[in-house]
Parts: sequence; structure tokens; C-alpha cells
Amino acid sequence: MTKDSSSSSSIQIWVPNLFEFKGGIQAYLCDVLAALDDLHEQKDITLDDVVVLNKLDSKKPQDLFKASYFSFKFNGQLPKVFQTPAFTLNALTTSWQQRPELIVCGHLNFAPVAYLLHRLLGVPYWILVYGVDAWNIEDSLRRRALQAAEKVISISGYTRDRLIKEQGLPFKNISLLPVTFDTDRFQIKPKPSYLLTKYSLKASQPIILTVARLADDEQYKGYDQVIRAIPLMRQKIPNIHYVLVGKGSDRPRVEALIDSLGLKNYVTLAGFVSDQEICDYYNLCDVFAMPSKGEGFGIVYLEALACGKPVMGGNQDGAIDALCHGELGILVDPDNVDEIAYVLIEILQGKSSHPILYQAEALRQRVDEIYGFRRFQANLLALLKESNLVTL
Repeated sequence: MTKDSSSSSSIQIWVPNLFEFKGGIQAYLCDVLAALDDLHEQKDITLDDVVVLNKLDSKKPQDLFKASYFSFKFNGQLPKVFQTPAFTLNALTTSWQQRPELIVCGHLNFAPVAYLLHRLLGVPYWILVYGVDAWNIEDSLRRRALQAAEKVISISGYTRDRLIKEQGLPFKNISLLPVTFDTDRFQIKPKPSYLLTKYSLKASQPIILTVARLADDEQYKGYDQVIRAIPLMRQKIPNIHYVLVGKGSDRPRVEALIDSLGLKNYVTLAGFVSDQEICDYYNLCDVFAMPSKGEGFGIVYLEALACGKPVMGGNQDGAIDALCHGELGILVDPDNVDEIAYVLIEILQGKSSHPILYQAEALRQRVDEIYGFRRFQANLLALLKESNLVTL
């Protein structure tokens, strides 16, 4: 049964942070809020109050989420030792006073508190899951919270399938809400001359690109394997060049790997690149490669596709979803350096038999149809309908 047009909904959304650190989870949660805002403005849903409990941020930018029905409660201004207990107390007291119709846990870490409130007050809750956060869960309380959730919302079929296998969750209890991105930020353009000059490259030179955080705990991104594949690729394409965008604590180890293979002239570590410049880096390359094996989804694949670039990803994680099981790109064994080298050579030599790989406009159109913001809104609306939080 759906709500009538005069009724309204009160929702709480619990987030780790949104504004002071920009990562994939933060971007996804901001997209959820933006979609809720748009759906309300379009009168697809009626919102009385959306309370966002934020654990780590201390404030929000003035120009974001100004709607009167959005309210934010921050804990990041407190010393770190007090943030978790303060967040928990806020969640309990706010929920007790407000009795929301739905709690959305923006991270699995919050699920035990939502489970407690569900037991005390009967408030239904959703849990958003992304990737490694929901794999190999051993904590018994989190497992019970997963089982009791009204919905577990996964950004990818890969994570959903792992939860079914590892936690025994029924298929019907897990819904998909794939990520979205701002398609308009990414356009098909020629290789930027200023970047060619900056890195002493030629427009005709075959360039491979990866965009990833170089963190010690994110070596699963696969940039090591691309680096190791370069000597093999150079046998067929001597002037090949690899540009690796990203910063982090793993950079010294990556530099040592490059030096040990004698590839200093064939690899560029570009470091941090701003949002304003990142589209230029996608347009600099001839193929985007990130053969990862621990990615929850991988929005960078979508950004590269929106720039019309051929994309290669790993076949053991969320890249399977991002590339639509191979419809939008090529999936490889992320541990097989020979296969990575062979596929990249084939793509760069124009010999791939993939039907869409060299059709830049078709790649862009298809990724917008599947992962654009309108589709994201429609997917979220469908989930809300199932929870009796819409007007018709």
C-alpha cells in the first residue's frame, strides 16, 4: 500500500562522513541525498524530514542540500575518542524522539545500532553495502543486523552474490542500487596538448591510464600488474607509455618496482589530479586499465567510458558490474600478467573483436543510459515504493 499525496515521510540517514573526505562511499551517499531531494521536488515522494547523522564531519558546505527538510547532526567536531559514543547516543535519542519511518545505514558499521532500535521501536532499516566492508563478515552482531534488515542495498551484483554465499542472506532481501556519476563532467575530446607537453609525450603515442588511490591497503587495484606487463607490451609496442594517477602511501613501493624493471621512461606517476583536470587525463589515454580484484564497483571505469575510452577491468570483483559482464569493456584475470599484456596490445593495435570498444559515442551513450543520474533516481524510487514511502 502506498502513501496518498497528502502524507509525508521521515527518514534518517546515518553516514560516516560526506564533505571533508572525498571517497567512493562519500560520493555515493551524496548521490543518494541528491536523488532524494530531486524526487521530493518532482513530487514522486513527500519528505517531512531527512535527518542526516554524520559521524566524522564537523560541518557541511553552505551550498549543499539547502532544502528545509534536510537537517544535519555532526560529531566530527569532538575529539576522536568521543565520536563513536556520541554518534551512537545521537542515533538512539533522535530515533526515540522522532520515530522515523526508515533508517538508512550508510555503512555496515552502523547496523548493530539500527538493529537495536528495530528491536526496541520496530523501526525498519536499510543497510548500504559496497565491497570489502561486506565481505568475510565475522562479527556475530553485524550478521544478525544483516538478517533483520528490511533491505540490504548493494552497489553491485558481485557484493550481493558474496553476501548470499557467505552470510546465507535470501536473494529477495538484497536489492541493487548501482552507483551513478555526473556524465556531463566527462566529455570526448582530443588528447590535451598541455598534458602531452607536460609529460613529453606524442599524440600518436599509445597511452594506458589508471586512476586509483596509491594506498598500502589498496594494492588490489592492479596497477602493479600493468607495470609488470609493460616489458611484454614493449615487445610489440616499443613506445608505449603508462600514466598512473593517484597519491598515497604506496607510492615509494611503486617507484621501487618501476626502477627494478627499468621502466622509468615508460611510466609516469602523475600524483594527485583535481576534479577539474581528471577528464583531461581520461582523454589523454588510448585505453583505461584497472585489473583490480577487490573493487566494490569502480566509478573510474564509468568516467573513462563517458570519455569514449576502451576499458579493461578484472573479472573477480565489482568491475564485472561496472562493465556489465563484458558488454562495456574487457574483463581479464587480474593475476595473469600475460593476459593483461595480450589484451592491452590487442586493444591498442585496433585488433579487438569487442563490438563497442572503438565506438566512443556509443560507449558514452550506453554508460549514461545504465549509470546516469536519471537511472539512479528511478532505481531509488523503485526501492522506496517497495517500502511504502512514495506518493502516486
